[in-house]
Amino acid sequence: MSTSVVRKGVVVLAVAGLLGATATAAEAGPAVVQRKLDALVSQEKFPAALASVSRGGHPVPLVAGSSRLGSRVPVPPDGRVRAGSNTKTFTAVVVLQLVAEGRVELDAPIERYLPGLVPGGSAITVRQLLQHTSGLPNYTEHLGLEDFAKLQHRYFQPHELLALALAHPAEFAPGTKWQYSNTNYLLAGLLAERVTGRPVAEQVTERVIRKAGLRNTYWPQVGDQTIQGPHPQGYALSADGSVIDVTELDPSWGWAAGQLISTPGDLAQFSRALLDGRLLPAPQLAEMRKTVEAPLFPGWRYGLGVFSVPLSCGGEYWGHGGDIHGFETRGGATDDGRAVGLAVTALPGTFGDTDRAERAVLSTVDAAFCR
Repeated sequence: MSTSVVRKGVVVLAVAGLLGATATAAEAGPAVVQRKLDALVSQEKFPAALASVSRGGHPVPLVAGSSRLGSRVPVPPDGRVRAGSNTKTFTAVVVLQLVAEGRVELDAPIERYLPGLVPGGSAITVRQLLQHTSGLPNYTEHLGLEDFAKLQHRYFQPHELLALALAHPAEFAPGTKWQYSNTNYLLAGLLAERVTGRPVAEQVTERVIRKAGLRNTYWPQVGDQTIQGPHPQGYALSADGSVIDVTELDPSWGWAAGQLISTPGDLAQFSRALLDGRLLPAPQLAEMRKTVEAPLFPGWRYGLGVFSVPLSCGGEYWGHGGDIHGFETRGGATDDGRAVGLAVTALPGTFGDTDRAERAVLSTVDAAFCR
């Protein structure tokens, strides 16, 4: 984001005019983003919107709306939210660290690491899992998420989720197409557990969260349905069209594809640490950034657990984003030092038109990077 933090200090009168102009420009960035956040609440009807914008490692937290629908409850700056599919990038980092350690080969078949688990596993590589080019069906399409109230408090075992996916035929031959599938990261988590002999939650915590210095990001323990620490409430549509509070839910159905809790600031900091080479050696980071077309939106591309997203001001940012009942998160980082995290407290479409709300969220992220 062309958002700079205005540094306080004493200046001599000879340069006061120049510094005043610089401060005005610096303040413009957060002001633009604040107006966009306010519009997400007033026009798109999200109960709350939270953002963190930084340049050069100086995050500025911004909020709009209310933590609780129908009340005026302050939104905690950089409050904790469910991070959804941002979890995939964390899982991908663990797998790529294992590649760097010589314990996993990126272009080896998953059959080598998870023998007999996946039909056709000898033709699907680790890279294809991380890249969403495996052709495996998406287990979340068969969970019954359209009636989420029935699943909100249910616990799922990873192998139960995998069985849901594998009960259906492959979508396409491995490597011939890109198609987003949470099943890929379910298997990436199982692979990490098989290779390390330790829970993937522990591996993500030790290898990524602590290494990146993230203080507000954690993997909920089995059975924990709460969001610990300051947080806004999250809302979703029930099957009858009414809006329900889904702040407390069992996130086990997301597992290595979507279980993490974080904040906009931590997600931006994570993306910054990743691009700065603090989480992966250069060869593995380069592999992560080799992309294929991901036709979700114009110009979007996908690497290994990360999207490349074009910016209206030129260039691109690298990040992921996540959609989970109650919250949507977007953002990432650029190679020149900008980082953005954004969260809203409902999925687009909960309170209005889905496409319009989604575009408004993406426009806010673009403004945070470009102003």
